[in-house]
Amino acid sequence: MTIHANTSRKLIDQFGRQVDYIRLSITDRCDFRCQYCMSEDMTFLSRDEVLSLEECARIVRIFVQLGVNKVRITGGEPLVRKNALWLFEEVGQLSGLDQLVLTTNGSQLAKHALALKAAGVKRINVSVDSLQADRFKQITRTGDLTQVLDGLQTAINTGFDGIKLNTVLMRGINDDEAEDLVAFAVHKNIDISFIEEMPLGDVNHARDSTFITNQDTLKRLQSKYTLLPSTHHSGGPARYWQVANTATKIGFISPHSHNFCESCNRVRISCKGELFLCLGHEDKVELMPLMRMHPNDDQPIIDAIMNSMRIKPKGHDFDLKRAAPAVIRFMSHTGG
Repeated sequence: MTIHANTSRKLIDQFGRQVDYIRLSITDRCDFRCQYCMSEDMTFLSRDEVLSLEECARIVRIFVQLGVNKVRITGGEPLVRKNALWLFEEVGQLSGLDQLVLTTNGSQLAKHALALKAAGVKRINVSVDSLQADRFKQITRTGDLTQVLDGLQTAINTGFDGIKLNTVLMRGINDDEAEDLVAFAVHKNIDISFIEEMPLGDVNHARDSTFITNQDTLKRLQSKYTLLPSTHHSGGPARYWQVANTATKIGFISPHSHNFCESCNRVRISCKGELFLCLGHEDKVELMPLMRMHPNDDQPIIDAIMNSMRIKPKGHDFDLKRAAPAVIRFMSHTGG
């Protein structure tokens, strides 16, 4: 493998922001069909349309050479991909990588938590949008809440550096569970983030009617809990509050009501090898053809990544009042 990279090179965009965090989707497939993530009759990519695990490992290695120190593996559901643990083991050994983290729906955690920790995964985010079994099934269409909570408990027992719940609240669907979800997080001594629904893909409900701002959620929670502003920073876009007298922090990721673009430090790579400079834009750089054209030379890929910094936009363009979604691709394609 020929490597020409200068390890002092950094990824700096046209607005002076350094990219030191990548989110890599390794599959668009998932054993759930969450309402806000994909359509019920989703058609998935064929095997030859997605990056091989070896190509995924190569992409991560190149980005780490360019100053990236945090890598999040996403999907789809990353743990449904065959031999996914091999990738975690490969990436976990990279010098210069400070944080290897995972976003998962939790369905496979009971089986894989120990191996993930051994591979070097530091933190795990688990998507839980309801603590009511019937409602959980309605939101995920196929999910089993008991299976997810068993996986979550296994992960807690395994001793990762951090475990956090990710929750998308939707008005009239699950927004009445905000307090219960925080109480659950407090009981488990873990954190929770509330994420405003993003207009990605044509889903089966009207987002403008189900959308709820994190400001509304914060006010609701403050009526029950004493919340203290926190200086905690996870490297992502969340703003945190500490639940007084507990170990639990509540994060709010608010792309609509509190744009976080000014401090954006990340890019996303889809399972097709598309480098997306912004979640809210379609602009992309195709890395897969370059990788397959130059299997033994990283320089063309490095050049493409460096040049991509010139087109990273200042911010997204989300607007729930649009008739069509801001971005056509589904969240499962880009990586949640």
